[in-house]
Amino acid sequence: MTTTTSTTPQLAGRTALVTGSTSGIGAAIARTLGEAGAHVIVSGRDAARAAAVVEEIEAAGGRADAVVVDLAGSYADLRAFAARVTGLVGGTLDVLVNNAGLYPVSATEDLPDADLDAMLAVNVRAPHVLVGALAPAMAARGSGAVVTIGSWMAGVGSPFGAMYTATKAADAQLTRSWAAEYGPRGVRFTTVAPGVTLTPGNAAHRAVLDAMTATTPAGVVVQPEDIAAAVLYLVSDAARLVHGITLPVDGGISTTRLG
Repeated sequence: MTTTTSTTPQLAGRTALVTGSTSGIGAAIARTLGEAGAHVIVSGRDAARAAAVVEEIEAAGGRADAVVVDLAGSYADLRAFAARVTGLVGGTLDVLVNNAGLYPVSATEDLPDADLDAMLAVNVRAPHVLVGALAPAMAARGSGAVVTIGSWMAGVGSPFGAMYTATKAADAQLTRSWAAEYGPRGVRFTTVAPGVTLTPGNAAHRAVLDAMTATTPAGVVVQPEDIAAAVLYLVSDAARLVHGITLPVDGGISTTRLG
């Protein structure tokens, strides 16, 4: 186990890929891992936004590269992406954060077929293919950490967004299974389940978010940086005995009722 000091960044010398890291939660995770000393690969569909996150990381003294990818692409595209990332980090990837996700929320009968296919591709298929492409090398070295971003909604029933919540429940089950599959070979798998989180994509609905969280123990919306802090803990040596869990970072919305 690596020993860190107050002057040694937690992830110094390590490499990390964060999917969907050009804004919101993913960008916060990328910045946080960069601040902790990791060489971060920022990825997403928008080259300009990816470059902007790389610039932020580098301006703070970190190291980062950008890779543009559409995770709804073909299996071959996903494996080529994994290979390119591995090359950019010198052949050794230490951390994978499966953050990218699509979340069209509607009544079941109103969900377009194309949106259903895209959600399955990005939320479930892409993490599975990337783990299959990247985790074996981690296991061969005997070390690595993979965090998948889930959702508090995966554990409750709601009258909307059935397919989205089902994909996040699938992600949590994949984490448990991967922990059993790869954990004995040194690779740790965990899930972080955000609660109602304020991001650029939902900022226009802030009043709704505030109402949803007003009766939680925390009483406030989750910030992307809250999720990033949890991810940093889970990929660090401090969490060396943490395998297969789903860590809620949700202000208590999934576990409590105040009224």
